[in-house]
This record gives sequence, structure tokens and C-alpha cells, in this order.
Amino acid sequence: MNSSIGQRLKKAWNAFFNQNNSINSRESLIGYYNRPDRVRMTRGNERSIITSIINRIAMDVASIDIKHCRLDEQNRFKEVIEESGIHNCLNVEANLDQTGRAFLQDAVISLLDDGVVALVPVDTSVDPNINNSYDILTMRTGRIIQWYPNSVRVSVYNEKSGHREEIVILKKNVAIIENPLYAIMNEPNSTLQRLIRKLLLLDSIDEQNSSGKLDLIIQLPYVVKSELRKQQANERRAEIERQLRGSKYGIAYTDGTEKITQLNRPVENNLMKQIEYLTSMLYSQLGISQAVLEGTADDNVMNNYYTRTIEPIISAIVDEMNRKFLTKTARSQKQKILFFRDPFKLIPVTQIADIADKFTRNEILTSNEIRQIVGRTPSDDPKADQLVNANISQPKDREYGNGHKEDLPEDETQPNEQNNIVGSFMNDLKNM
Repeated sequence: MNSSIGQRLKKAWNAFFNQNNSINSRESLIGYYNRPDRVRMTRGNERSIITSIINRIAMDVASIDIKHCRLDEQNRFKEVIEESGIHNCLNVEANLDQTGRAFLQDAVISLLDDGVVALVPVDTSVDPNINNSYDILTMRTGRIIQWYPNSVRVSVYNEKSGHREEIVILKKNVAIIENPLYAIMNEPNSTLQRLIRKLLLLDSIDEQNSSGKLDLIIQLPYVVKSELRKQQANERRAEIERQLRGSKYGIAYTDGTEKITQLNRPVENNLMKQIEYLTSMLYSQLGISQAVLEGTADDNVMNNYYTRTIEPIISAIVDEMNRKFLTKTARSQKQKILFFRDPFKLIPVTQIADIADKFTRNEILTSNEIRQIVGRTPSDDPKADQLVNANISQPKDREYGNGHKEDLPEDETQPNEQNNIVGSFMNDLKNM
């Protein structure tokens, strides 16, 4: 007993007690207080409501599962290729700093902000310039700096150096995704860009109004034309400023013959009305609403949002990855990158029971698949993995879709009166 405790203590490791404070000399020169690979907004987007819209869309796109799949002969989904490198990047770990979901959200934010984004394979099994058949090990989101006929210059974060570096990469080796909503969001005179300019203008006016200026005119009891009078007027103005600055409540006194006039604030303009109009137009063109951002949208609004806004973006990403990251040989072997959206996320709990009954009764989903949807562990009953309508007695030695045969007890194979009627009706149809 004592020897086993001693062995465990000898092999034990604690993150605080076994701290190695010696940092690589190279890493000690490139330390940061903020994460250097984080995406940064441009063109003033970070100072406006556009950030919330872009982040909301990016989160919803990243919530959709993208998988490397194999299809059957009818081009239907058959299985997931778990050992694929790109599947691991999109679902587990894209790189040293990001999970698959964080990488996808990063890509969508850059896509909506810049209008185009590059998904760069950083580590591959072989050199993609020599062999087209390679496996992607890590990926990064890149910002395209310059365009060439057959290649692009991309700014990508290098996790080994700790800096963003510009590299030139062939177009055939990088997924270049253009924003499907480019005309609405990224064109110089698009609705989004006009809204950004109006918001920046409103911010500048607010800063002027809140700068602490009183906008006063002091009318002195003499004519200010000579240099001496101007000097006296400047001294009088400085005196009032000193009084206001030194007073606890901002109070100053003047001579009885002096008159102080406060200028009107800037004339009221229709800038706010223009912003409200452009915001409403942008929402309608993007297929989004305030209820979506607040989380109070109903099923119809959310379905419209996913159809008009989310689906074009995720489809553009998946189509480009299929074109660039899967060779013709892989596509001929029925490999394809597909996206799957969980249709049960928007369904309230009160409707789950009715939907579960319909799906199991019509042999669309098994009982264990329904249990997975509601967050329960699978059942050990073999019937829970079979596409069988539990409300109808099954014939003896029935062969199920998975090739499994099961001998049912005699009492379960006895059809009821309704089943006898249905069975005789089906036999009559076969004999006709």
C-alpha cells in the first residue's frame, strides 16, 4: 500500500507546483497582452451597430455543422469520413489557437467585413504545389492584400513567429470565398457603407456637443475695434473662463453693463431619420430583423432569416471548399463536404413529443436518435436502434434495414383484428 502511494506521488504532476518558468528566448521577445491572431474590424465597423449584426450572422453560421462525407450511388449522405484532416479542422481543431467552430466564426466575420476571405491550408501532408492529393492538417483565416492572375498575396497569422505575415499562394491551393451579400454590405455606395458613414457623422456631432463648450458671446459696454480694446476683451474673456473653471458649480459674475448671450445648439437635422431609414432598409435587404438580434423572433421569421441570409453564406463556403480541397478523384469516389443544420433547435419543448411520435411511427428516426436530440443517453434495448413502428405488431423473423433479424415472441407476432383486415387486404391486392 505504501509503495503504491509512493509511486503515485513520484509520478504526480501539478500545474502550479511543477511550473517551468523558463520561457524560450524567442517567445520572450514576442509576448502580447492581447491575442494577436484575433480578427479586427475595419472601416469603422467596430464603432457602430454593424458589429452586432456581423457577429450575430457569424455565430449562426458557425453553429451549422460542416462535415467531410461520403455519398452513396444516389448521391445521398452515407457516412462521415472521421479520419479526414479537413473534417478534423472543421469540427475539432483548426489550428493551435482555434477550434473548428471558432475558425468558422472568424472566417465569416472577415468575410462580411472585407467582402472576401481566404481559407489558407497552413500545414499539409505533402507540398500542394507538387502533389494535388494532400491532407490538410491545420488552417488559418487570411486577409487578401493583393490579387494576381494565378495567385494572391494573403496576410496570415504565423503561430511559430507570433506575427501576421504576408505570403503569396496559388489560387488553386486556397479557398477564396466572396461575400454573397457583397453588393449590399461591401460596395462603396451600398446600404451598409452609407449607414456606416451616417453613424460616424452622428458620432462626430455628438462628440462636438459633449465637448464641454458653453458657446457664449459676451457683449462688452464698449466698441472693440482698436488693439487696446481687443486686448481688454481677451482679458475679460479669460477672467470669466478662470471663474468658471475654478468654481465648484460653474458660476461666474459679470459687470452690470455686460450682456452674455448663449448661442443655440446646432440646428436639428434629419440625420437620425436617415439612419433609421437606412437601418430598416439594411435589415430588409439582409433578411434580418430586430427580433432576430433580440432573440424574440418566431419560427417563420427565423426560417426566413436562415434561408435568405445564413444559407447563401454557408453554401458559398462549402462550395468553395469542395472545389479547392477535394480533387476530381475524391469527388469521383463520392466524397463531398456537406453542411447540416439541426432543425430541432427552433422547436419548442411542447412540440417535441408530438414530433418524436410522428418520426418514430413513420420509421424516419429510431428511438435512440430521438433520445439524442432531447439530450438523453441511448437505451440498451435493441429495438431502440431499429426503424420499427412500436404501435404495430411486427411479423416474425422480420429483417430490418440494418440487416438484423429478430425472432419476436409468439404473443407479439399475433396480429390484432385491424392487422388481420389490413393483411387480408394486402393479400388480395397481390393476387389481383
